[in-house]
Amino acid sequence: MASVIVEKLVKKYGDLEVLHSIDLDVEDGQFVVLLGPSGCGKSTLLRTIAGLESSTSGDISIGDRLVNGVHPKDRNIAMVFQNYALYAHMKVRDNMAFSMQLSKTPKARIEERVNWAASILSLEPYLDRYPKELSGGQRQRVAMGRAIVRDPDVFLFDEPLSNLDAKLRVQMRTEIKELHQRLKTTTVYVTHDQIEAMTMADIVVIMRDGHIEQMGTPMEIYDNPSNLFVAEFIGSPGMNLLKGKIVQEGDKMVCQVNELFLPLPDRLDATVGQEVLYGIRPEHLIPSENGLKATISVVEPTGPETHLFCHLSGHDVCAISRERMNWKADEVVSLEPIVDYVHVFDAQTDQAVKRKT
Repeated sequence: MASVIVEKLVKKYGDLEVLHSIDLDVEDGQFVVLLGPSGCGKSTLLRTIAGLESSTSGDISIGDRLVNGVHPKDRNIAMVFQNYALYAHMKVRDNMAFSMQLSKTPKARIEERVNWAASILSLEPYLDRYPKELSGGQRQRVAMGRAIVRDPDVFLFDEPLSNLDAKLRVQMRTEIKELHQRLKTTTVYVTHDQIEAMTMADIVVIMRDGHIEQMGTPMEIYDNPSNLFVAEFIGSPGMNLLKGKIVQEGDKMVCQVNELFLPLPDRLDATVGQEVLYGIRPEHLIPSENGLKATISVVEPTGPETHLFCHLSGHDVCAISRERMNWKADEVVSLEPIVDYVHVFDAQTDQAVKRKT
């Protein structure tokens, strides 16, 4: 195992700069997820760590070793790709053993490592099958097995679950997390799926346009997004955002949204007249007898909870309830924001308005 340290990493293709002075510190044994929309630079960053892309400037260290210019095979990393990349003419056993065969590992050691990996990944019954005889999830486990037999310092995963159906993705998320908890190998994992990031990561790194927007534990990022992009990107259904401005009402500041006056958290570092976006997540906008009057447009029961999509003072909002009520479209419902969970963003800078300490 080893840490991964990226310092002031820049990557250019000609005049196009796709990574802008990236600093990233992955501690030994951590599971770090690079999350962001397509084109944000997350896969380029992963491939640069792997050595599959050269950096324009900056440093990459794995453990105590600076690996700038070091060939990928000499970095002691193992990479798992989206498309499995298995050899169709080789059986599972040989696919998993191939890298060790190339490095002239003794046969007894190869057999020991392959059997060990197969036992961890429940692949023993499939060792003598060809990839075409396996399901998508089984093929991805073979790809993971091929990676772990090498006993690498770092695992790199490049959207490994993208080709799987929804049910299998859930299963494989659990298997990858269990594998990490068992092996404790430093892992960097790329995805555009926020659910994968939230459920698997120790640390989430949210990227946009070649920049890191925010880093933190999943719940730190969910509860305290640093800017509007992060707030909108994390959460499903997404955060409700209402355009308004800060006004004084008695001895308190509130947010005026058209004809509504919405409560604000205490000690908010805002000024009267400041234009803001008032953010509240659907699970914190709850049906209440004394709430804000909204008109239901769509009711979506999901089983454990019901999503109410409503019109509220010129805005479309979503509220979540765990109550089993017979709500219907065009019905008026009262919604109350839980003030401790309100987020406020400056309308000019998109940055979160913090609370005074």
